[in-house]
Amino acid sequence: MITGIVTLQIVSVLLAWAGILVQAAMAVFASAAVANALTMRIFERGGLSNLGLGWLPGSFRNLSYGLLGGLGSALAVTGLPVLLGLATVSKDPQTSFNIPSLIFLLTVMIFGAIGEELLFHGYAFQLLLRKLGAFQTLLPSGVLFAAAHTNNLSANYLSAFNTFLWGTFLGLCFLRSGDLWLPIGVHSGWNWALPLLGANVSGFKMATTGLNLTWHIPPLFSGGEYGPEAGLLTTLVLPVLGWCLYKAPIASTRPDLFDNDTE
Repeated sequence: MITGIVTLQIVSVLLAWAGILVQAAMAVFASAAVANALTMRIFERGGLSNLGLGWLPGSFRNLSYGLLGGLGSALAVTGLPVLLGLATVSKDPQTSFNIPSLIFLLTVMIFGAIGEELLFHGYAFQLLLRKLGAFQTLLPSGVLFAAAHTNNLSANYLSAFNTFLWGTFLGLCFLRSGDLWLPIGVHSGWNWALPLLGANVSGFKMATTGLNLTWHIPPLFSGGEYGPEAGLLTTLVLPVLGWCLYKAPIASTRPDLFDNDTE
């Protein structure tokens, strides 16, 4: 934990010039990667496979289903309202479509997603799963996931509740697959899709596609300035996403995950 905090502070200072999004995403990734790597090597002499990041048969399938689930659910809370006239997409007069910027943004966001999954569902989470069980681990990790986003711009009670649901759901994704590729896919797909139509992501405005999403429904449903993650549309789409991933032929990459359970 100390190593992770120190790394977080150092990287945050080094990337202060890069903007808050890059600073936050890369600092979380660096601190989570260092903390998990050191802890694994010290206590278990394990590698990426033990952490859920080994590239095993089924890993590509899990990552793909995760990406499809994240993209589909994000498009459901943005694209469907546009089709129904509940929101409109217009050209942003202050920005324009920029392919290099878009590629850079997507790269930063996948590092952010990997970092958050390592931080909240990495070694410590997996150790607690084996020691305490699923219920006693999933709910506290969801609370911590929500607490980590409470200082984001325009955050409110509904954004905290939805983020708690997301954190718990991503933990369930790990249980479903036994690896981090499924939750990383869901996390990345969601974060990638929202900015494509000009929606905010967790309070961040991504000005790379030259589009702006304007809502014609109350913020209670749309999420307002925070983005769809603070709206009831996201609350409603999460059970649907969960059902889809439950039915999907997800590969179980670590059937021995709980072999070391204590009595």
